[in-house]
Amino acid sequence: MDVERLISRMTVEEKAALVSGTDFMYTNPIPRLGIPSLCMSDGPHGLRKQIGGGDNGVSQSEPATAFPTAACTASGWNPENARKMGAAIAEECRHYGVHVLLGPGVNLKRNLLCGRNFEYFSEDPYLASVLAIGEVEGVQSRGVGASVKHFALNNSENYRFMGNSVVSEKTMRTLYLRVFERVVKKAKPAALMCAYNQINGAYCSENKWLLNDVLRGEWGFDGLVMTDWGAMKDRVASLKAGLDLEMPGDTAICRKWILDGIKNGFLATEELDRAVRNVLRLVDAYFRPADETPVDFDAHHALAAEIAADCAVLLKNDGVLPLTEKEKLHMDGELFETMRYQGAGSSMINPARLTTLKDAFTAHGIRNYDLAGCDVVLYCAGLTDEHESEGGDRDDMKLPEAQLREIEALCRSGKPVVIVLFGGSPVELPFFEKVSAILNMYLPGQNGGTAAYQLLFGEKNPSGRLAETWPLRYEDVPGHETFGKGVNEVYAEGCEIGYRYYNKHNIPVRFPFGYGLSYTTFEKTGWSKDGDGYTQIITNTGGRCGAEVAQLYIDGELRGFKKVYLNPGESAKVTLVPEPEDDTAWPDTLAVPGEPERFPVTLESRFTDLKQTFMGRILYNAVLSVAARQAEEAEKLPDGAEKDNKRKGARFLKRILESNSLRSMSMTAGASFPYNYAQGFVELTNGHLLKGAACFLKKIKVPKLPKEEK
Repeated sequence: MDVERLISRMTVEEKAALVSGTDFMYTNPIPRLGIPSLCMSDGPHGLRKQIGGGDNGVSQSEPATAFPTAACTASGWNPENARKMGAAIAEECRHYGVHVLLGPGVNLKRNLLCGRNFEYFSEDPYLASVLAIGEVEGVQSRGVGASVKHFALNNSENYRFMGNSVVSEKTMRTLYLRVFERVVKKAKPAALMCAYNQINGAYCSENKWLLNDVLRGEWGFDGLVMTDWGAMKDRVASLKAGLDLEMPGDTAICRKWILDGIKNGFLATEELDRAVRNVLRLVDAYFRPADETPVDFDAHHALAAEIAADCAVLLKNDGVLPLTEKEKLHMDGELFETMRYQGAGSSMINPARLTTLKDAFTAHGIRNYDLAGCDVVLYCAGLTDEHESEGGDRDDMKLPEAQLREIEALCRSGKPVVIVLFGGSPVELPFFEKVSAILNMYLPGQNGGTAAYQLLFGEKNPSGRLAETWPLRYEDVPGHETFGKGVNEVYAEGCEIGYRYYNKHNIPVRFPFGYGLSYTTFEKTGWSKDGDGYTQIITNTGGRCGAEVAQLYIDGELRGFKKVYLNPGESAKVTLVPEPEDDTAWPDTLAVPGEPERFPVTLESRFTDLKQTFMGRILYNAVLSVAARQAEEAEKLPDGAEKDNKRKGARFLKRILESNSLRSMSMTAGASFPYNYAQGFVELTNGHLLKGAACFLKKIKVPKLPKEEK
């Protein structure tokens, strides 16, 4: 593709279309010039190729492999897992004609109540970046582009559409931007996706310092920058700041702003051409017809189990594990019946196959004994979709009350109790001293049942290590008083998140960062200086094959790691050479603004703020009724995977609508909720009925899209 020649031949209307998405997951084609449309798809841990029309991420999708989520994969401390997973997802992308995968998500886990933490790797930027690099390289090794997200400081969900991350440059550079920097420089992803939120008062979609000065100027990024779905605010300002592609597009107002900007001289042709050039380069690099080769979904199902088994973390074991198949087991808990294997939200996958723990036990002929006649109790606990989902932050760090009551009752039976945990984030464990073992599977993907069975019965040895600290209680978490409580998310704790905070202030934790048990034992020497690096000898001193992770910390920060797999009696010499640290003295000051007034309502108000007035409540209830109808439709379905997915979709839609802004809602919905409708909602809610009616009546006039021209 001769990019410069195409740009010279394009009309301004075609350029305005090309830098806007269409049909929710595609770029606009330019048929006159033979420019095809790129297809994009979620998600970070598996393909969610939608069937039918586009929506907000909850429609039916093609069967694909649901791999372990990032919270699980990170606990493997093995970038090869991420690399293999990325390559397998890309093969499914090729099969379904998807050109760009929207992931991985690399935001740090600042607070463990963030509802989207299951999609993110770690509280540590080095560990998160190594794993993200592996996934990006895996995806792009198969000719599919990766779009790393969410750039940047998208660390909470309650106010993600309008939230303002108030943070010092030192904190950004040291932690939150560092992971993106390493991924950009080492893996060279095809694209980056900007976040919804503001950073120090400037929305990421039009933040010139972030997108142009740092990303392109300092880091040398030469790929495409796209919005998250609906993250656009001011289209002209975004082009000037270095934002190339608006998604999902089909917003007449954005094309109008571009065309008017060129006409009145406020937007230079060169500024528009810069974005056009980056879109064309992406099309040229990654467009290809769907691959005719069938996907080996059985092999991918096996790979999902392999990764899950390598990443699960044994948190406690008094010797009851591994089981021998001679014990009489009593299996209990709602998650034994319906294992939670993936998160809720836009990354929800329609699994090509599904093997739950119950399925695995049934396949091996494991009988479920009554509590009175069993030797060991196996209870599956964890966070359900009601407690943890994209679109909202968790209310607390507790497991569901019903589960806690059941576990307490089982502990009173006097039988050894083994807990198998499923979920995307740490939870409080008030029963810790009373149970015999805890195996944390996180969200292990569609074949998590096989992996859990293999680990429980010793076919495989747990070798995961926590990629995040598990505090004893939420009150011990830095910033717990204010997290997710308002528009301004103030990073007052600075760089003291996760293990940095607990170690510095000597605060006891349930499990430290990097923790994990094994069925074998290891002996490790201290680190010794070896040229530019550091060396450690690790020996498997037990009777089983197993894996240990060498972790190098310098001045209290993780600077290197390597996972080694050892037979009994085998030793390995690990040498790690830490990368030079940036010793720039970044400013460490905060400028904390006041919270915006909730009334009058604006385009940036949280949708729940509409309920302050009579007209606003009518509008609010009308919109929320869409999610309510979906929930009702789900309940009419027979029990099974389709019903569960419909339920999840309805809950996710409700959360997204509640936390959205009218502006973002319009930028997501396209023609079904145009910008003038959003303006009308504002006027009606504020009591300006005539102005509101006038907004609904005015039409945003733009030329037809190139694909609509005859």
